[in-house]
Amino acid sequence: MDVRVKICCISSIEEANLAIKYGASALGLVGKMPSGPGVIDDNLIRKIVETVPPPISTFLLTSETNANDVIAHYQRVHTSTIQMVDNVDHQEYEKIRTALPHVKLVQVIHVIDEESVAEAIEISEYVDALLLDSGNPNLPIKELGGTGRAHDWNLSKKICESVSIPVFLAGGICKDNVNKAIEVVKPFGVDLCSSVRTNGALDENKLREFFETIG
Repeated sequence: MDVRVKICCISSIEEANLAIKYGASALGLVGKMPSGPGVIDDNLIRKIVETVPPPISTFLLTSETNANDVIAHYQRVHTSTIQMVDNVDHQEYEKIRTALPHVKLVQVIHVIDEESVAEAIEISEYVDALLLDSGNPNLPIKELGGTGRAHDWNLSKKICESVSIPVFLAGGICKDNVNKAIEVVKPFGVDLCSSVRTNGALDENKLREFFETIG
């Protein structure tokens, strides 16, 4: 099955190597967040990035929403991609692109209802890819990913059918539902974290089983 796999919440060089060994084409490295798993220090993100071979994409997950703050965060880590997990004003994307023309921009859309579909279509004009997740940025303490919950894949399917850029599907993806998710949504890639971990650590057996499942 020709779908890319992004393993998120990478917390060490060893985890990065393990994910790459089994077939990950992208690694998610989580910067400071208001909530959720996998947060590591920017210095560690930079050290991991320096060990990752060029064909593999490295995603900085940032909760910054101001262009200057996003750029400053990137400059501490030098990933190949910036994944913005919170809402960003449209004019900020252009400022980031001007400062970092070589860096790919991915915007997370937290799929809640039909408004999320409209939001995704609008934002797709400004970024290189979308990542559909199951958080809720409207809560008092924002949920910006890592929930382990699936959302309504029919909404995600609408988004995939309506935009012309790659779409990653996240939120509760595991070996038991990944093939169904791919069948329904037809994403460019899938993104997972908790389903391939045991007590927070990347689990080699779970990784193997996942990649065997998608064949």
